[in-house]
Amino acid sequence: MDNLGHLALLLAAAFAAGALNAVAGGGSFLTLPALVFTGVPPVVANATGTVALLPGYMAGAWGFKDDMQSPPGLSMKQVIALSLMGGSAGAALLLFTPDATFRKVVPWLLLAATAMFAFGPQLRVWASGKNASNAAPNATKAAIGMLIVAVYGGYFNGGLGILLLALFCLLGQTQLNAMNGMKNLVSALLTVIAVAIYAVGGIVQWEQALVMMVAATLGGYLGARVARKIPAHILRWCIVATGLVMAGLFFAKG
Repeated sequence: MDNLGHLALLLAAAFAAGALNAVAGGGSFLTLPALVFTGVPPVVANATGTVALLPGYMAGAWGFKDDMQSPPGLSMKQVIALSLMGGSAGAALLLFTPDATFRKVVPWLLLAATAMFAFGPQLRVWASGKNASNAAPNATKAAIGMLIVAVYGGYFNGGLGILLLALFCLLGQTQLNAMNGMKNLVSALLTVIAVAIYAVGGIVQWEQALVMMVAATLGGYLGARVARKIPAHILRWCIVATGLVMAGLFFAKG
């Protein structure tokens, strides 16, 4: 990275992404566009940004280790296996996605992730209501749902946390700490396996990834303290606005 302006942009984006992920999620709304706008091809940018945010996911999983509890219909071993299987499939799919195709898909993925983030609370309420009218979840349907979400996370993890929380609600999980613990665990597993596949596929720019990793970790530790002072609804809509702007920019570039 010879361009100091590009370096500053990547550091700032990673720092802010780490803080956002620690508080509310949405960090990929910043890292992916920042990498693309500094000249990194879209597929490589997606992989590199995922590597950069890995420490935050792992730290979050560790922080909730005492609260983790598998959702009804799935055992912990099944959740782990499905997460790794789906994450592998999604990451492999990314490897075979041409940059031109991914560039066209990215704005739509950003829009979908932004919508999931914006309407996350309503989505979780809807999922809880659906579950209230049902008996114990069907194990096969639970496994299919977990696998689909895992494939999405391995391919493009924007909005993954909202999808996971909604899925766990739908399956009948009600303890928020347990849900957050499982969300962080699945996110970490997906990211680890995806990073391994991205690395084997040679689509990670390690110089950018390692620099951003340090900034994202620092942002998660320091930035979250400041972000917690911002009212939740304001923070949420700032993230939504960021997602919409980034999607618009990608549409314009496409």
